Amino acid sequence: MMNERAQHLLKALIERYIADGQPVASKTLSLLPGVELSSATVRNVLADLENMGLIASPHTSAGRIPTARGYRLFVDRLLTIRPLDELSRHELEANLQPNSPQRIAQAASSLLSELTSFAGVVLTPQLSDVAFRQIEFLRLSERRVLMILVTLDGDVQNHLLNTERDYTPSELVEAGNFINQHYAGQGLSAVTLRVEGELRQLQGDIAELMAAAVKLGQQTLAKRNEDVVVSGGSRLLQVHDLSDDLSRLRELFGVFERKTELLKLLAQGREAQGVNIFIGEESGVMTLDECSVVTAPYCINGQVVGTLGVVGPTRMAYERVIPIVDITARLVSNALSFRE
Repeated sequence: MMNERAQHLLKALIERYIADGQPVASKTLSLLPGVELSSATVRNVLADLENMGLIASPHTSAGRIPTARGYRLFVDRLLTIRPLDELSRHELEANLQPNSPQRIAQAASSLLSELTSFAGVVLTPQLSDVAFRQIEFLRLSERRVLMILVTLDGDVQNHLLNTERDYTPSELVEAGNFINQHYAGQGLSAVTLRVEGELRQLQGDIAELMAAAVKLGQQTLAKRNEDVVVSGGSRLLQVHDLSDDLSRLRELFGVFERKTELLKLLAQGREAQGVNIFIGEESGVMTLDECSVVTAPYCINGQVVGTLGVVGPTRMAYERVIPIVDITARLVSNALSFRE
């Protein structure tokens, strides 16, 4: 069990290392404000921390650096989160307004990269069901109707229906109004059960059009594939901790290009409550063993549909990156959610 003094020194060492990227010597630590310990005492505590696997001594330096295990303890127990500055918050709010899911995902990914100087990643929305906001039917010709379906996440789908009989424009308007009034905001799978039940008791035109909407909407859902939007991968070229090893950096870019490993990792983040942090080997992706991935899930009307986050070095300013990811997820959720 670590005592308060050891925790204080570990926190000071990690914060100093994050700030300047240089191994931290015991003398440097002893001179920091609030430490008030001799170099000898600091050396003894650091030796204990090293024995615990929380810090390590690079071969070329007398100073110490945090290990992945040290970062984990720091993030879980010692980190002081800084409120996001007003300029960054305003930039996020201004650029994450209601729009199509794909555009919001791209905007969020770019903003995460811009604000952190690392790679921004967004797992695009994946719904277990398609809920619709509005349906409209337009007569094109005899027995041919254009159905316009706006899903709850803002996607607009156009489908051509070949109907059993000819419909007048007024009948199509009436059918659309009825369906929107009674079923808007519901998932199509739930509506399917009602199509098989109560809709059979309705007028034949409404039942036929509603059944077509359900069928085509579900076909669209089946075709949806998860994807990861990645922005700012090249920014990692400017990160000294990663750019020293070009072969490792090439492997990292390969992860961004293939996306398979990122899909699996971000899918895990969808199960988290709030911000989730993978440090080094915790990600399960060998290429990311010198990186940290900070993620948070986002929702549509309370249903978790995707994950977004940042990929950067383990030496990152967690106290700033965490609120950026957290607030971005909240704003994306707001932008995608349906409001009456």
